[in-house]
Amino acid sequence: MTDPARPPVVALGDSRPYQVGIVVPELDAAMRTYGAPRGAGDVWQLWTYDENTLRERRYRGSSGTFSMRIALGGSDPQLELIQPLQGPSIYHEYLAEHGCGLHHMAFKVPDIAAAIAEMEQAGYALLQAGYGFGADQSGAFAYFDTVAALGFVAEAVEPPLARRDPEETFP
Repeated sequence: MTDPARPPVVALGDSRPYQVGIVVPELDAAMRTYGAPRGAGDVWQLWTYDENTLRERRYRGSSGTFSMRIALGGSDPQLELIQPLQGPSIYHEYLAEHGCGLHHMAFKVPDIAAAIAEMEQAGYALLQAGYGFGADQSGAFAYFDTVAALGFVAEAVEPPLARRDPEETFP
């Protein structure tokens, strides 16, 4: 059980969200609907995260096989549009239960392993994680079940030392 005196975002960096994640059924249509993002170059930058770009994937306590296509745009906070591809994943679950919409808020952390340990110790289950999305295989993300406490899924992100170039941009 979660200790109410210890908020779940205690392990999540400075507790200031830097990203809002939105799950969508079709990324190209969603980018047209949202239009050009404001800030950070005013374009969507797109990547595919799969077995070729994530050295390890975890889903609900086991090895994962999920993949997704993402678009990042804007800043303060950044918007992330996520189209699930292969599953199972928490994105597939969200679309099936809720349809398109706000899925998570992300917080930068300096050490993903420490954030995972602290969140789990506080009673927040690790739902899904991916490791190695950077150009040098650094960087990791982890999603936690904070819906009952916060109304959304919380994501911890250890940014990569160097990001891969986007596969494409839009517009």
